Amino acid sequence: MTSPSPWDPSPGTIEYGHAALAAFELAPDRIHLNHGSYGAVPLSVRAEQDRIRAHVERDPTTFFKDELPGVLRAMAAKVAARFGGRGEDWVFCENATSAVNGVLGSFPLAPGDEVLTTSHVYGAVLKTMREWARRRLASLMVAELPAISEGDAAVVEAIASAFSPRTRLLVVDHITSATATVFPVRQIAARARAAGIAVLVDGAHAPGQVPLDVPAIGADWYTGNAHKWLFAPRGCGLLWTAPSRQPQTLPAVLSHGAESGYAAAFDWVGTRDVSPWLAFEAGAQAFDLFGGNALIARNHLLAREGAALLCEGLETRCVAPPEMRGAMATILLKDWSENPEIAPALQKALARKYGIVAPVSFFGGSLKIRISAQAYNELDDYRRCLAAIRELRDGPFRGQSG
Repeated sequence: MTSPSPWDPSPGTIEYGHAALAAFELAPDRIHLNHGSYGAVPLSVRAEQDRIRAHVERDPTTFFKDELPGVLRAMAAKVAARFGGRGEDWVFCENATSAVNGVLGSFPLAPGDEVLTTSHVYGAVLKTMREWARRRLASLMVAELPAISEGDAAVVEAIASAFSPRTRLLVVDHITSATATVFPVRQIAARARAAGIAVLVDGAHAPGQVPLDVPAIGADWYTGNAHKWLFAPRGCGLLWTAPSRQPQTLPAVLSHGAESGYAAAFDWVGTRDVSPWLAFEAGAQAFDLFGGNALIARNHLLAREGAALLCEGLETRCVAPPEMRGAMATILLKDWSENPEIAPALQKALARKYGIVAPVSFFGGSLKIRISAQAYNELDDYRRCLAAIRELRDGPFRGQSG
């Protein structure tokens, strides 16, 4: 169902930086440093999604009854071609949180069992784990990791040291939300597998931000969002399930497909807008037009340069070394007080006064700011962010720094 993209630059003509804003609907008078949270949908992808919606509205009955099963499985094959595995191993969902709910809801936890995660887990996933553990009379355990990571080995050992004979499932981030740290998920999965522990990797931030071969990770489940870094429309979540785990894996919402197997159960959970899923390939094509793996490398370098600029100007550090970062970086705001209430106020001040959109959080006992690097960013964006933080620190927020 994918039509040619209306934005189709000739080879060698791709422009990065603010010139690339022409491919999006992002406000040009703002500095967008938060691609990691909600992504940005290119105009070409919006056009394809609109075309899909118009096609559905011409004859909804025929579309949902006759067309959807085939085109959805064909799109799953596109996902497999890009991220590994077979088409039947991949299903769509609204987002990674929805996939996590499905896996946890169908996992056979018994009273006394333990599910394990880390202190860097995404807040929504933590709440989901807590609730499913409560319902099954199981225990939720949290492996405490330092707020500032020093290397892969320390992360692997901290998680493995939290394994117990009762641990049945490990849920671990690929790229953490608050700290933008890339965890060594292959090593972590290998240690868990050796201990007989099932592994669910939350890769919400990974597709399009880091190179990805999902089956090679060695997990039982892997979920990610195509609507962050791969330019798909919002609502395009992905779930890969190892073949041996597919008979037990069901979506969070059960409907007519619930008794027809893994893919059928996820493919139909009731009438919904499926255009984000069917526009997956349009998003992937836009990603390729921006350079594909070359875009990944460019974004990693820009994020590293932007983080270095901020760290030097604020006399601080990132919470993860360069080798554990992708196209995001989280910087410690060590000159600020240890007051969680400052975080939302500072984030709003950056946006309202300076037009700088970047998430500020309180994590691990200190204030932090996370930056992202995407095709439309350039180094001057981070210079402006630095200048704004300095002004706020020395002006409206004076007295709230350390």
